[in-house]
Amino acid sequence: MTSVRRVLLDTLAPAGSHPGQLFGKFTWRIDNFAEISKRELRSHQFEVGDYKWYILVYPQGCDVCNHLSLFLCVADYDKLLPGWSHFAQFTIAVVNKDPKKSKYSDTLHRFCKKEHDWGWKKFMERGKVLGGFSVGGSLLIKAQVQVILDRPCRPFRCLDAQYRRELVRVYLTNVEALCRRFCEERRQRLAWLRAEAAGFAAWWRSLSSEAQQQLTQRVPGGPILKGLARQFFNEKEVTSSLVMDALFCGCKQLERLGRGQGGLPEGSVPPCVVIDGASASFSFALDALAVVGQLAAEEWLPSSRDAKPLPLGAEGLSLRSGGCDELSEARRDALQRDEARLAQLGRRSVEMFALAHIFTEQLERAYRHHQAEVRMADLIAEEEAAGRLQDARAAARAAADREKRAKKKERQKAKKLKLDPLNIIACIDV
Repeated sequence: MTSVRRVLLDTLAPAGSHPGQLFGKFTWRIDNFAEISKRELRSHQFEVGDYKWYILVYPQGCDVCNHLSLFLCVADYDKLLPGWSHFAQFTIAVVNKDPKKSKYSDTLHRFCKKEHDWGWKKFMERGKVLGGFSVGGSLLIKAQVQVILDRPCRPFRCLDAQYRRELVRVYLTNVEALCRRFCEERRQRLAWLRAEAAGFAAWWRSLSSEAQQQLTQRVPGGPILKGLARQFFNEKEVTSSLVMDALFCGCKQLERLGRGQGGLPEGSVPPCVVIDGASASFSFALDALAVVGQLAAEEWLPSSRDAKPLPLGAEGLSLRSGGCDELSEARRDALQRDEARLAQLGRRSVEMFALAHIFTEQLERAYRHHQAEVRMADLIAEEEAAGRLQDARAAARAAADREKRAKKKERQKAKKLKLDPLNIIACIDV
């Protein structure tokens, strides 16, 4: 039986396309960096995701002065087949004597013939490079490259696990802000449920259980998943890969909950929708009115509340450098909380998107159709009442006209009797 996991997860990906197999690292040591007078330097080629790459460095800057310029380039791009493109997220770092002070930059780019190199003209000031980043006259540059085989028809796993853990500590706040804005915007679109709460509740309760299930159970998942990817996957936004991973984890969690497997972290809100793996569909996990109640809650995405604060040096960019041994436990705790938070953001965003879709495409359409039918019935009843009133008025006018004509005839008859000669003579004789 085909499961939605087989639709969403890596099991359907072509051989060798798991994110971990499309991720690679490269280290380049440039000796005697301060003495180099060349305009540009190229590293040896390295392979990631079956593609060959190299790093391009401009010690004095590319089209700028007194800056170190760094670029990731596709090797032998002019020999590739026409129409080629490589989509990748990558991080380039210049290592400092103190690893925690190393300079990191991340970006996401689709490489093609016209844009076969991508990076930063002003990666950092040259004075800073010579001041603390040159160790024994050598400059150490590290690169991490994640090739992404994008499938924009659904959320998908983008990142190698280690690379994701590194990025999530840096960009989790950005991902949370993005998901929060999205959920609030979708809630605003469903504000009609609060404005018309009484009417919607009365209509919903009037439906049979079979009709309710037809509207809220086994809603085809294809349009929802495609809409999710279209909503969140932005090739120009560095956090897109993390958001895709979050949505992917959210779908996995909802699918497990739909099968009755796995649980939620302590304090988590029960899901409003679940994924049915057998039919690759979405279904309400609660009654529609209970879902409306959750949508009206103050916080759809609860604020992140760490169990305990991290010690100094265990936050942010310092985690990218590896940190110290005494911080390893704090690092593990931080990473576990980050991964759990990322999955929670993904699950609640998937739920909100699915709810908005089901309410808009299923429930609102049926409710508006019901309202239209009620209005039509009311109009028909009003027209019938108006017709009956008009008929009654016409009948009254007709009766009044008949009575008026009858009285007129009587007056005319009485007048004729008075003018009749025989009647006059009879009156004289009397």
